[in-house]
Amino acid sequence: DRNFDIYQNSYGVLHDITRCIGCRKCETACNRVSKLPPPDRPFDDLKVLDEHRRTHTGAFTVVNRYSAITSMQKQSARQVDETNPDPAFGRNHLLYVKTQCNHCLEPACASACFVKALKKTETGAVIYDASLCVGCRYCMVACPFNIPTYEYDQPLTPRIRKCDLCYNRLIQGLLPGCVAECPKEALTFGPRQILLDLARRRIMDHPGRYIPHIYGENEMGGTNWLYLAGTPFSALGMREDLGDLPASAFTGGILETIPVIVGLWPILLTGIYAISKRKDAMADKARQDAVAAALSEARDQSRT
Repeated sequence: DRNFDIYQNSYGVLHDITRCIGCRKCETACNRVSKLPPPDRPFDDLKVLDEHRRTHTGAFTVVNRYSAITSMQKQSARQVDETNPDPAFGRNHLLYVKTQCNHCLEPACASACFVKALKKTETGAVIYDASLCVGCRYCMVACPFNIPTYEYDQPLTPRIRKCDLCYNRLIQGLLPGCVAECPKEALTFGPRQILLDLARRRIMDHPGRYIPHIYGENEMGGTNWLYLAGTPFSALGMREDLGDLPASAFTGGILETIPVIVGLWPILLTGIYAISKRKDAMADKARQDAVAAALSEARDQSRT
């Protein structure tokens, strides 16, 4: 069964990109509550923003910096300077985008996982059970947001690593670490439907500040992590070619054959073993024939 229960009362986070200042306090909090190793460079070193980064096994969330013109600035650029106390209006300015697992309503990673090591929970979080994982990494291939990563440096017990929306905190009634630490309220936690209502209200109240698009409302069937911005999301490194259908609509038919393939492994391995043994037997017979021929030739030569 590749269908997922849609938890209408699940929680999520609204990331208002127009409010983010790139302080990286969300990264600091994520590192602490997830018990991750310290980074190579301290979190207050903002020079790391000079390079585009992606999440990895040691960082479940990263903030990246972009230069863009918001819709509000474009509108302001048409006004005379006297009406604009901020001389930056209308010019390129810096925007900051926090990236982590988007916790899809019907997650591609869980759809691709035939051992159910990844699953969607009623909290909204997509969580991972390392004890079930077989290391196939289909989840990494399936994720349209390029989020799950693999512990290649742990050859004995490698795991898939990603943000789990601070699931252990959620079930204790606590906020996700990143949300709790955000100093500018760029991150808002709550029931997904209420977050959608809040996002729509902000767009209506400030039409010049936001583009009329809530990223994650419909992308890939919808996500529990939602975004607001004042510039097209494609200019912020986010995919806008995903469509509205969930991943399970594309992967279900293909993945239904995986259990069959897994079930055939013993037969395939037995066949490979039999072929290998047959080749070994043929090689042994060839060696025995060669030795017998050599001995026969030696005996014939000794008689002459």
